[in-house]
Amino acid sequence: MAVSTRIATFLKIWLWLMAFHSFAVGLGLIWHPAILLSRLGYVPCSEPFFPTQGGVFHIVMAVGYSMAAWNPSNFRCLVIFSIVVKVMATVFLAVYWFINPSLWVVLMSGLADGAMAIILAFLYNRWRLIEPVKE
Repeated sequence: MAVSTRIATFLKIWLWLMAFHSFAVGLGLIWHPAILLSRLGYVPCSEPFFPTQGGVFHIVMAVGYSMAAWNPSNFRCLVIFSIVVKVMATVFLAVYWFINPSLWVVLMSGLADGAMAIILAFLYNRWRLIEPVKE
């Protein structure tokens, strides 16, 4: 398998994994099972609007990641946007954790999003060097 094919395959697989992760987190936020949330350090939420809104947002992002994974050449801007989203999520989660360090799951989520951003940026940069921009 040629290097360009391997890089493109890794980029697509990584975006699909990000889409699956975002979709799963979205479902978790929509269902927000009380026993799981209490184990993660959260207090029960009596009004489900904001967790549900966050869940829907994650599912929408999963659609964007999926579109980028399906055809990175046609959706190059979505690959770049995916990197921006993960960096912004990392910054938000880091700031939130510094304000409320008792929620270890926020720190872990920030580290995971940061790792996803770094890996995606690395793969994208390698891929764009060998994949010409379509006009």
